[in-house]
Amino acid sequence: MAGDKSLEELSAEAERLREQIRHHNYRYYVLDSPELSDAEYDALMRRLEALERAHPEVATPDSPTQRVGAAPAEKFGVVQHRRPMLSLSNALDAEEMIEFDQRVKRLLRSDADIEYVAEIKLDGLAVELVYEHGVFKVGSTRGDGYNGEDVSQNLRTIRSIPLKLHSPPSHRVPDLLEVRGEVILPRKAFQKLNEERAAAGEPVFANPRNAAAGSLRQLDPKITAKRPLDIFCHSPGEIVGGPGFETQWDFLQGIKALGLKINPRSRLCRGVAQVLEYWDEITAIREQLDYEADGIFAKVNSFALQEQLGEVSRSPRWAIAYKFKAQQAETRVNKIAVYVGRIGSLTPVANLEPVALAGVTISNASLHNMDEIKRKDVREGDTVLLERAGDVIPYVVRVTRQAHPRHRPFRMPDKCPVCGSEVVHEEGEVAYFCVNVNCPARMRESIRHFASKNCVDIDGLGDKLVAQLVAKGIVRELGDIYKLEAAQLAELERMGEKSARNLIDNINRSRKTTLDRLINGLGIRHVGEHTARQLALHFKSIDALREAGEEQLLAVRDIGPEVARSIREYFAEPRNTQALKRLLDNARFEFQPMPEAAGRGPLRDKTVVLTGSLKRWTRAEAEQKVLAAGGRISSSVSRKTDYVVAGEEAGSKLRKAQELGVRVIDEDELARMLSGA
Repeated sequence: MAGDKSLEELSAEAERLREQIRHHNYRYYVLDSPELSDAEYDALMRRLEALERAHPEVATPDSPTQRVGAAPAEKFGVVQHRRPMLSLSNALDAEEMIEFDQRVKRLLRSDADIEYVAEIKLDGLAVELVYEHGVFKVGSTRGDGYNGEDVSQNLRTIRSIPLKLHSPPSHRVPDLLEVRGEVILPRKAFQKLNEERAAAGEPVFANPRNAAAGSLRQLDPKITAKRPLDIFCHSPGEIVGGPGFETQWDFLQGIKALGLKINPRSRLCRGVAQVLEYWDEITAIREQLDYEADGIFAKVNSFALQEQLGEVSRSPRWAIAYKFKAQQAETRVNKIAVYVGRIGSLTPVANLEPVALAGVTISNASLHNMDEIKRKDVREGDTVLLERAGDVIPYVVRVTRQAHPRHRPFRMPDKCPVCGSEVVHEEGEVAYFCVNVNCPARMRESIRHFASKNCVDIDGLGDKLVAQLVAKGIVRELGDIYKLEAAQLAELERMGEKSARNLIDNINRSRKTTLDRLINGLGIRHVGEHTARQLALHFKSIDALREAGEEQLLAVRDIGPEVARSIREYFAEPRNTQALKRLLDNARFEFQPMPEAAGRGPLRDKTVVLTGSLKRWTRAEAEQKVLAAGGRISSSVSRKTDYVVAGEEAGSKLRKAQELGVRVIDEDELARMLSGA
């Protein structure tokens, strides 16, 4: 009986059980070769749990029973990566892969075939695991590459992450081991999770990557533990003591022996031709994989050669990502509908026969404007080829099979489909507009825009609530938001007293804002964040802006005739000025000081163009940082451009910068500039 055993005997028994469970976790999660049935494994876990519960003094932090148990975090701490977590440059076709290989050979002054390790590029969330003397200590997200979020407690819940490393006979466990990997949610688990959320009336996740990221960033580890996340480890960080890995391939086999999970489809390739063959093979089975993948990696195998090749800014010269071609699918256009935006612009949208594409069911795709519809000759009933740009935004590539030839070409309506007001289309312009500033569709979009994070930021004023407020006539213009009462809100669908009070608190909080956020929130045509900031810096008050003539507007930096005319037209419309007055009267804004004015700071008078997908910041955050540092943001590249900040999948703007000899930098270099380095 346990009661007759000494503490030493109880500790030894608990450790024997822990070792057995670790062994079977390794067999199941890493080798995919279980030796026990689920019932036998569960019996082992129950014995250990009972022993540790009866004798808490024999429990250890790395016990398999300790995967969940931490209290919810108020917020995540920051972890500094000892070595930066770099991102890789991309190749979009075989020719660019061959160019990469030739560049590697040229830098190494070698004509011999380079040995590469080819690995599947997973579409998940990058993390770093830190083990000290074989025990899991800290886990963090990639963050900005230098600092990540401490998600250790959530990573502990992932059963394919060992809390204590194996001690293989081939080599000793490192004193310090940092290993990078990708946390994923397998496709089947993703489908099941979305089905459960839909049944519970909760919003579903857009794709497995979002679900994995959302799961890992839960403040309560118990929620993360309910989601069957997985991980594949692939790259080293800092390693101290233990085996001296000389190649990427040795590293992968070494960490596998330590109990970490690697992708079994990784391959050692002799020369770029074998890497291209690997890409073809993985492309062919892409849809059969149990996880989302968007390409492959090719890494120079030798760590000595990697060191010799070095890095360029945020990307190593010794590795590259070769993306898969955009996924496509055919489907039928059931109807071409027209949606009305916040400034009254009419956008044609194809309502499609639902089709699965890149892990998401697509039922709508924007057709952008009449010029695009005419160019592609898209008609109702046609079969079209869909593609997801960057595996994200669906769009119509072309018509693959026309419907009956008597189907008429699509025409924009003469009347607004929502309010019935006249639709105008100026000669030479692409857009069509509803003229009614009180159109319910315009109002819905206007409120959503006004309440968004880049404007006055009213958390909780979501799409469904806005639709109710407009449909019931409670909010007819922006000023009505600041007349709302908690009791009035509590009567609406899916709104209780607590939610209503929280929303009123958020509305009151939004009264403290900056002038540029208010100007952006008004929804003036051609006026976005950057232009709103320039106007706020120049005019200092909404009254001064309202009274400004075109000449005064043209004197503002980066504002041309079209933008100046649009601003004057907005304030020349009596309904707009009356609605603005009621907004100011009801809201009683307390304008806060704006960040450092343009013209000062490390980017003083520099023109910056942002292109591609940014990882360190959102596009809006990056623009604000440039502006706060005295720079100006431009949407187009010219000889007057000082810097082009190129993120992932940068396209025509990057090419134009290279043609014009404009300096191209990445996010990390921009961050150094912003810090004054």
